[in-house]
Amino acid sequence: MKLKFCGAAGTTTGSQHLLEVNGSRILLDCGLYQGHRADAWERNQDFLFDPATLDAVVLSHAHIDHSGNLPNLVRQGFRGNIYSTFATRDLCSIMLPDSARIQEQDVEWINKRRSKNGDDPVEPLYSEQDAELCLRQFVNIGYDRALPIANGVRLTFIDAGHILGSAQVILDLEEAGNRKRLLFSGDVGRGRNELLRDPANAEGVDFLLMESTYGGREHELPTQANHLLESVLERALKKRGKVIIPAFAVERTQQLIYVLHTLSEAGRLPDVPIFVDSPLAVGATEIFRLHPECFNDEVYRFLFEKRDPFGFENLSLIRKVSESKSLNELREPAIIISASGMCEAGRVLHHLRNNIGDPRNTVLFVGYCAENTLGWKIRNRWDEVNIFGEPFKLRANVEILDSFSGHADRGELLDYFDRMGGSREKVWLVHGEPEQSKALCETLRERHPGGAIEVAQWKRTVEL
Repeated sequence: MKLKFCGAAGTTTGSQHLLEVNGSRILLDCGLYQGHRADAWERNQDFLFDPATLDAVVLSHAHIDHSGNLPNLVRQGFRGNIYSTFATRDLCSIMLPDSARIQEQDVEWINKRRSKNGDDPVEPLYSEQDAELCLRQFVNIGYDRALPIANGVRLTFIDAGHILGSAQVILDLEEAGNRKRLLFSGDVGRGRNELLRDPANAEGVDFLLMESTYGGREHELPTQANHLLESVLERALKKRGKVIIPAFAVERTQQLIYVLHTLSEAGRLPDVPIFVDSPLAVGATEIFRLHPECFNDEVYRFLFEKRDPFGFENLSLIRKVSESKSLNELREPAIIISASGMCEAGRVLHHLRNNIGDPRNTVLFVGYCAENTLGWKIRNRWDEVNIFGEPFKLRANVEILDSFSGHADRGELLDYFDRMGGSREKVWLVHGEPEQSKALCETLRERHPGGAIEVAQWKRTVEL
């Protein structure tokens, strides 16, 4: 049994881990690496293995840093099954084509510059058609349903509580009379999520691949700090301005919709129009309605007693460009939720351009923004920021709530580890920046001296 770290080792992006057992080759996740353009192109285009030699892919969840390179994998010759939960497949059906469209637009812009310099044009990693073709290879499994996927390999998904359909991957392995259980955590949720169930507890774990995104950091706020959202909105709307909420289209937007719905029903939300302005977010919201198996007890009951957790009187879901543009003409107070969460692309850029110069308005961040993104600059209250290449003065109020984060923080990761059963004789930390993974590694070594715990290294192969 061997395991090779082909991505998300020493970084939080491009999740890929290659397992070899009984001559079968199984890839855990196939995410896009997101970084500097040239480096990202090379790492995404050139796999550390021949895709045609893989027997199967097991997908933990639909986020692009875990699923986004699947169309390229298929394009380069992979013909096996892609195992996922039902909700993950449905989310991939909109997220992978969307990723292809973004790449095509990006390449169009790059090629204009290359043409001026006399350079040959480049192509995107994959097209929308490649994304559609890869979806034909998905095989869906419900939570807690064991399924043989290769000689001596049995797969079981258990809930990870991170996004809709997210799973921890249990692989029961048997080779040459040896039986071991490998757990790949995927991304671990915080628990007490407004929509989702808590991460399930795994038992009998021998080998563990564990994420470490926030291995050295605690979130400032607990989950379900809805009273803080209520007070932020109350303060902001008293100014008779707009509240612009940059939010990721999948999970964060749906959490916000549900919380705003509950606040509205309780009479704790000002009577203002609320708009979700993102075609991807609208499509994802429709998929959420199809998967009650992922919801916690409260939302599950809400779904059957009141029918729609993601729709209420003041809410409008915007698809058309013309409807999006009409929001610029609004003069009364309103709440506008729009992608992307880091303000690097999408319709939120237009809303920021039209609204950040007015001190009556508020920009509310409910998620992580990577360093040097537009969202990061606004969060850090720069006096002036560039949008579409033009400078704009930041006069709007800026508010930050991190209670909506989908990733477990340091304390929550440690609790997750402590609740896990089994010897955990070997542990590799993945999906974390070096300082975050190192911090978690040192603490786990103190808490679990009986196990060999280390930070995974990119391109390294370890023996199981």
